[in-house]
Amino acid sequence: MRTIRRVLVFLGVLFTFGILVNATIEQPKKSQEQEVLEEKLVNDYNVYAVPMPENINFAGELVPVENPDIRERMDRELLVNTYWQSNGLLLFKRANKYFPVIEPILREEGVPDDFKYLAVIESGLTQAVSPARATGFWQILKGTGREYGLEVNENVDERYHIEKSTRVACKYLKKAKKRFGTWTLAAAAYNAGPGGIGRRLKQQNVATYYDLLLGQETGRYVFRIAAVKEILSNPKRYGFNFTEADLYDHIPTTNILIDEPITDFNAFAAKHHINYKILKLHNPWLRQTHLNNASRKEYIVKIPKEGYYKTAVAP
Repeated sequence: MRTIRRVLVFLGVLFTFGILVNATIEQPKKSQEQEVLEEKLVNDYNVYAVPMPENINFAGELVPVENPDIRERMDRELLVNTYWQSNGLLLFKRANKYFPVIEPILREEGVPDDFKYLAVIESGLTQAVSPARATGFWQILKGTGREYGLEVNENVDERYHIEKSTRVACKYLKKAKKRFGTWTLAAAAYNAGPGGIGRRLKQQNVATYYDLLLGQETGRYVFRIAAVKEILSNPKRYGFNFTEADLYDHIPTTNILIDEPITDFNAFAAKHHINYKILKLHNPWLRQTHLNNASRKEYIVKIPKEGYYKTAVAP
């Protein structure tokens, strides 16, 4: 018993000594700048719930957010797209560059302006290629592109042609709208295919997108479009701050008619005072450094107007 008491006393002494030693060690002091930054971070950085907008709609068709499940799904997309700030800013920048190309075509084709946001969620307004090999701003599959009149081969792939692919997307959407009766179901069919949407409507005995039980991708699809539309239309409301100077500009171009083979696009670009990279930036549908064109088909190649690029010429 006496031995145990001695051990406990010894441990107590050690513990007290440790506290005293630790108290005497000088802790590194924070600089005034560090303290100000930490205080600023605590006071200024906040994460807020996103209020549900009133009368939120897609292509003039209301999203029924009075239904609890619809409200939650809409809320999810608003939150995800609001707080993915880097991607959001890139979308604002690219939209300023490419919406002026897309909007007039939608108008000419009789498709609601809101469908430009479908291109945003499909590709982020980039010439993307999906794992399924869907390609371009509108993510068009090879078979669909050919079915709707696009040239798709190793030499030329017009799914990368913004204007032509936009018109194909319009034709596809109008056909789906005629079949299903609403633009919302037409948008869903763009993602899942008309056959897939038709089967699900029949199987579940419902008539609207919002009443369908769908897989995650198609189930989120229209909500994502509506959320991106809401955010891009109201940047300040969702905390995005930028000036016109921060946005990307659409670069004016001159059209050059080609109706013969081109053996070397490097030489063709140099002839027009640009390089091959810039030629490809404005004509991504040209897939190789030459154009076969044995049939002497007419193509329009875009050349940026002078003064927009500074290029170095190899010695």
